[in-house]
Amino acid sequence: MSPGLLIAAPASGTGKTTVMLGLLAALRERGLQVQPFKNGPDYIDPAFHRAASGRDSFNLDSWAMPGVMLDGLVAVAEGADLVLAEGSMGLFDGVAAPGAAGNGASADLAARMGWPVVLVIDASGQAQTAAAVAQGLARFRAGVTVAGVILNRIASPRHEALVRTGMAEAGITVLGVLPKRPAIAMPERHLGLVQAEEQPALQSLIAEAAALMREGVDLDALLAAARTRATPASVPKITPPGQRIALARDAAFSFAYPHLLHGWRAAGAEVLPFSPLGDEAPDPSADVCWLPGGYPELYGATLAQADRFRSGLRAFAATGPVHGECGGYMAMGEAIVDRHGNRHRMAGLLGLVTSFEQRKMHLGYRCATLVRAIPGHPPGSLLRGHEFHYSTILSQPDAPLAQVSDATGGAVPETGSTRLQPGGGLSTGTFFHLIASA
Repeated sequence: MSPGLLIAAPASGTGKTTVMLGLLAALRERGLQVQPFKNGPDYIDPAFHRAASGRDSFNLDSWAMPGVMLDGLVAVAEGADLVLAEGSMGLFDGVAAPGAAGNGASADLAARMGWPVVLVIDASGQAQTAAAVAQGLARFRAGVTVAGVILNRIASPRHEALVRTGMAEAGITVLGVLPKRPAIAMPERHLGLVQAEEQPALQSLIAEAAALMREGVDLDALLAAARTRATPASVPKITPPGQRIALARDAAFSFAYPHLLHGWRAAGAEVLPFSPLGDEAPDPSADVCWLPGGYPELYGATLAQADRFRSGLRAFAATGPVHGECGGYMAMGEAIVDRHGNRHRMAGLLGLVTSFEQRKMHLGYRCATLVRAIPGHPPGSLLRGHEFHYSTILSQPDAPLAQVSDATGGAVPETGSTRLQPGGGLSTGTFFHLIASA
């Protein structure tokens, strides 16, 4: 298997993603094939990874995915020169209760795969104390090896010298030093980073990050530190929801996990993308229509006026199965109320009405036992996923789809919903995004 490294940090906001993108691009410029991964549930970062590396990036999640699935997904790196995995939050941050193969922490991947950790340390506002933080992380968990640190946001040569002194005393290798560079900070919005396809200057941003890595990081030392103990495994088989899948795909519906799409295609399914924002209807020859999550609340007026999309979706749903996740689920409902209080008509396949006028965050892992079927999964199936949105339910008159709990086993009131259409078609939706079946 290809040697790998995990790019991690003590906390969010340290510059991990900028470092990850810069390294992917800089190593690609050297002619290396680098396979990216992302720890945990995240739709935004993998799209940036693909833009920088030229390879699809896959999510790895130790809470939602069984170990055999984690091992199998890493097998997509076959033939790559290097694996780079980007961590989430702090290195050891996960949920309190273990899931399928761990608690979701980035450290789970480092320990399981044998990938040494490269810590991105935000050294702003501190000097030698940064070494104490790095040393603590290096000693916290057996089986997790810290290869070294990349010091970020260094203010001056004097600042660098002080931090380096601390690292030397702590026995921590410095692999790179990066100055403060606000010009390549990425814009954010309420669900995190702006999507890759919405970045008008994405390639210039990646090029600048790559230049920063070439100037400030010892790339040869970084490559020499890569390791793995992962053994070859088969890519896991994922049951597709149908053989011909009409998939909504545009700026409003872009949150489809790459590992699921890859698994569907590997099982022989054909994915037929269409754009609701472009007023396109799902292909009527498809077996199933799937509406992934995204940002429909930002495009409420456009979707409300997309008559061809709405009538085509309703015609498909009359006799065929339609499933929506989070934003897709909301778009299947009667209406979305935007943050300004404007009500926008949606497809009306379900009675759901959601509002963003009064924001309420819903965040966390979800475990769902299906009361009724969804495409690809019969009643009684146990599914693991993740929920992250700021909408409030104003109305949900349809039958509940599942019994849903959080990572600690606590009941979650957002059960999803289901409705049998007059022509026999089944419409279903959930607020959680499916990651894996248990």
